[in-house]
Amino acid sequence: MSTGSCLCGTVRYEIDGPFNAMVNCHCSMCRKEHGSVFVTWAVAPAEGFRWLSGEDNVGTFASSPNGARSFCRTCGSPLPTVMSGMAVVAAPAGNLEGDPGLRPQTHIFVGSRLPGFEISDDLPQFAEAPPEWGLPDVPRRPVESREGATPGSCLCGAMAWEVEGAPALMMNCHCSRCRRARGAAFATNAFYRLDQFRWLRGEAMADSYKVPDAQYFTQSFCRECGSPVPRMLEKFNRAMVPVGAFDADPGARPGAHIFVGSKADWDLITDDIPQFQEMPPRG
Repeated sequence: MSTGSCLCGTVRYEIDGPFNAMVNCHCSMCRKEHGSVFVTWAVAPAEGFRWLSGEDNVGTFASSPNGARSFCRTCGSPLPTVMSGMAVVAAPAGNLEGDPGLRPQTHIFVGSRLPGFEISDDLPQFAEAPPEWGLPDVPRRPVESREGATPGSCLCGAMAWEVEGAPALMMNCHCSRCRRARGAAFATNAFYRLDQFRWLRGEAMADSYKVPDAQYFTQSFCRECGSPVPRMLEKFNRAMVPVGAFDADPGARPGAHIFVGSKADWDLITDDIPQFQEMPPRG
């Protein structure tokens, strides 16, 4: 049996299992829902899934005619989705506690992966999903932006933004908070100066949740669909942008994996980006 929870701990669930598949999904909907460059789903029979607490705090967004995405209304964390047509539950692996007992087996929807993102492992890849799964991609409508700017948006499209130029920093964070907040193996965030960032619409749609015992850690998300959205860090003159939510190639790549000492057991790092157990040393 496996258990999982959202970032704030309001919503908890358990899955009897056993998990029969673990896949890395690169579709545009998953990237926006999680704000990550890809999402790892752990799949198990639906009959073994149950909410333990906070079910009345679970929000849903109909992301396609045949599917809905779940999230915690308090902290925005993505939550499991019951796929009734396939009689399975797909749990965001970043929410799971402990080792689920299997590792990612394939990449799906790589035809929709974030422009510029390269897959470095040797797992099988599918441009969409295996045909027998019956899971068509649902491309999102492109966001209109100024020439030379890179646009981004949430899953429902109510919130959109753009950035100009290169970020001061881009990193993959594997800490437990980022994993719960994004429901993914890691969070990829880009940091821009405030004058490089501009809201296009929907700024008032943002909610936020600050971890009580954290100095800074706060999750900003769209209250309609739960997608992570940019957060302004005025003290540091930075806008923190979830990279998976970009609608075009940001033209930059992560410079480091941080907090790999806290990464999930199933999280296999195969690229050559520098790794740090916690934060990189200053200087």
